[in-house]
Amino acid sequence: MSNVAAKIGLVTTIPVEVLFAAGLVPVDLNNIFITAPDPAKLVEQAELEGFPRNTCSWVKGIYTAALRHNIGTVIAVMRGDCSNNEAMAEVLRSKGVEIVPFSFPYPRDRRFLVAEIERLMDRFGTNWDEVEATKRQLDEVRALALRLDELTWQTGNVTGFENHIWSVSCSDFNGDPALFQQQLGDLLRQKESISRDDQDGQASIRLGFVGVPPIVTDLYEHVEGLGARVVFNEIQRQFAMPGPAERDVAQMYLDYTYPYDFEGRLADIEAEVSRRRVDALIHYVQSFCHHQIQDIILRQRIKVPILTLEGDRPGPLDARSRMRLEAFVEMCRQRAVARSLK
Repeated sequence: MSNVAAKIGLVTTIPVEVLFAAGLVPVDLNNIFITAPDPAKLVEQAELEGFPRNTCSWVKGIYTAALRHNIGTVIAVMRGDCSNNEAMAEVLRSKGVEIVPFSFPYPRDRRFLVAEIERLMDRFGTNWDEVEATKRQLDEVRALALRLDELTWQTGNVTGFENHIWSVSCSDFNGDPALFQQQLGDLLRQKESISRDDQDGQASIRLGFVGVPPIVTDLYEHVEGLGARVVFNEIQRQFAMPGPAERDVAQMYLDYTYPYDFEGRLADIEAEVSRRRVDALIHYVQSFCHHQIQDIILRQRIKVPILTLEGDRPGPLDARSRMRLEAFVEMCRQRAVARSLK
């Protein structure tokens, strides 16, 4: 038997404690897709195999990533993520990939979620004691990611993109929590040692980013080039599981907002907009994604300016999106000047 731990593909955040407790290596297929040398080619390959043009590029990218990286087993979230996961999983199964289904309950239901986690434990050969012990180890790593998030909005020593990349990586801790903890700890010490007058940062436009992580590659760079700062990454922050560390595994994943009703996400967004003094929001929506419809509710509920940006395929922002961003940031700047004169 090989001493190399088996890799298990993920299509989104799931109770990863089960896999680490079982001695396995989780691999977030979203991350290896979007960080590929040419992620657009992965999308094109799926289309050559028959995936429709009007299917989310994330779905097509993670499908090809699973095959290219020879991932033999994929945990496919059938409820609580993408509505196309089930069909994609069936195509992967036809290619010889083992599919392990997992669902988040809708509405939230602890008994249902516990049963789903126990099915995972049975499949991968672990138990609650081992899973809870693993959670306590991962709590230390998540605490570092949440500290990085604090530095993003409290001091400005951490950029919105740094916040984004480390937070999304908490879905699988890059397959090695110990190394991830060491690298993140080193970065935090570097960031916390920076002594700076943050008056300029406090005066800049403070933006929140809500919605799924973007497929476009230069959004944060462009925003910060306009003199604005992203001080809140909604879904990315959820990957680090904010909340009391003393929760058990089931409660932690019940508190995780993304898989459930939009009301839970709205409550989190409202609280963080206030706490972080967010001036305006960018709502990123992915082409052909059912989450686009939630933009209606977001605009009814959240009382700061909102720019909705749609992305389709991996690559830089298109010219129209850049112009809309520039106009939006300028509008926010003029609002801030007007408030200061009152």
